[in-house]
Amino acid sequence: MARLARWTALTAAAALLTAGCGGGSSDGDKDDRGRSSAAPTAAAPSGVPKALASQTLDWTRCKGTDDAPAPDGDWRCATLKAPLDWSRPNGETIDLALIRSRASGDDRIGSLLFNFGGPGSSGVSTLPSYADTVSSLHKRYDLVSWDPRGVAASEGVRCRSDEAIEAAESVDSTPDTPAEEQAYLKDAADFGKGCQKAAGKLMEHVSTTDTARDMDLMRHVLGDGKMHYFGISYGTELGGVYAHLFPRNVGRVILDAVVDPGADTMGHAENQARGFQRALDDYLKSTGQDPEQGSRKIAGLLKRLDAKPLSTSSPGRELTQTLAVTGIVLPLYSESGWPALTSALTAAEKGDGSELLALADGYNERDPSGRYGTTTHSQRVISCLDDKQRPTVEETKKLLPRLEEISPVFGAFLGWDTAGWCHDWPVAGQHETPEVSAPGAAPILVVGNTGDPATPYEGARRMADELGKDVGVVLTWEGEGHGAYGSGSDCVDSAVDAYLLKGTVPKDGKVCS
Repeated sequence: MARLARWTALTAAAALLTAGCGGGSSDGDKDDRGRSSAAPTAAAPSGVPKALASQTLDWTRCKGTDDAPAPDGDWRCATLKAPLDWSRPNGETIDLALIRSRASGDDRIGSLLFNFGGPGSSGVSTLPSYADTVSSLHKRYDLVSWDPRGVAASEGVRCRSDEAIEAAESVDSTPDTPAEEQAYLKDAADFGKGCQKAAGKLMEHVSTTDTARDMDLMRHVLGDGKMHYFGISYGTELGGVYAHLFPRNVGRVILDAVVDPGADTMGHAENQARGFQRALDDYLKSTGQDPEQGSRKIAGLLKRLDAKPLSTSSPGRELTQTLAVTGIVLPLYSESGWPALTSALTAAEKGDGSELLALADGYNERDPSGRYGTTTHSQRVISCLDDKQRPTVEETKKLLPRLEEISPVFGAFLGWDTAGWCHDWPVAGQHETPEVSAPGAAPILVVGNTGDPATPYEGARRMADELGKDVGVVLTWEGEGHGAYGSGSDCVDSAVDAYLLKGTVPKDGKVCS
């Protein structure tokens, strides 16, 4: 079942290199200029067993995978051991895959930890491709990321086979009949069963809170007294939860493309309906179309596809309504994707679904050989453990008219998603909304983009308010796309760089136009 993901990873908008951990020769704990990797001694996290708190990371050359070669340069990989169950820290452990590139300059601040969103995105695979974007930060920071528990090289979860994923693409994700509803919910329940079989006891220990505790252990083992962190998309929620749990350990923290921490399941559906429709309206305006008329035209195309999918150039595959919506979503993540959307919609109106199918495959991480990535598998396992809400079909149907009013293109899909995403899930959720209040923490820079489709701008102000007075500081960019830093605004990039490199906190409410 495809999903317009609640938090959606930054990497959904780009094809990134993939690299694995392990193998190669050890470089010890010093860089090529003989500098120690450790910053001033960092206090051990409370309650962590001595064996874990005192572990030494063995940084070795990263290995390539079947999908991509090992990253070039001085990238090194290591494995961190963390408790499987943080309520029993002396028990069984889990291995977490890390990647690092040492600071290129001499005036090193410490480690800068990145999470690229999802939840479910691989930091090990993504960070080398993101390094050019943060080259100014690399001079003074070791760039570090990891695969969170349940993701990719950190015991990543695969809930169903490639063949089963492709077969499920024919399931109608906006059911119109009792039979379609039954098939939709059965597919959702089957997915959960597959996740439980694949994850086993890990299924109950992949929450955002678990990962935030992993981060503090990581901070200590890396030798950092404070957590310097760059969270994007879902990574902003993770950063907020970390700040709540460890406010005294907060160093310089950037939250970009901000998830609204006050929105519940239904609230996230409304937020994303509004955000994606807003981005679609801006796209339609850029092509000279009236947004209302253009949206009606696209909604008409989707209605026709619901009745009869389009043929494509991919043997044995058709463009369904669900795949078409997914294909429309992907290019809205970046203004640079808008020409591809124009071409794909034009082709679909002429009866060829190939281009929209290709865009959908990009979002769904499907390669030409028919292999699918597992980001959405990990995302679902993590988010359904976090979120205790399980909306019923009846509750969803009550919500649908409002969502369809907000967005005639995306509303129905996001509405039905609330019922299907965690339907009959094997593990209970933990909270209605995450707790991110962080009294006493250092100022945290919260960056919001007014044209962000996946994490609408309003979430930035909400995050800052919930972090607390004198903690959350909002920087606004009046731009397009998912995320602000590195997206073409010198104003945003300069403000973020000044904060991370010099500790200069911009005035709350600063606007970059």
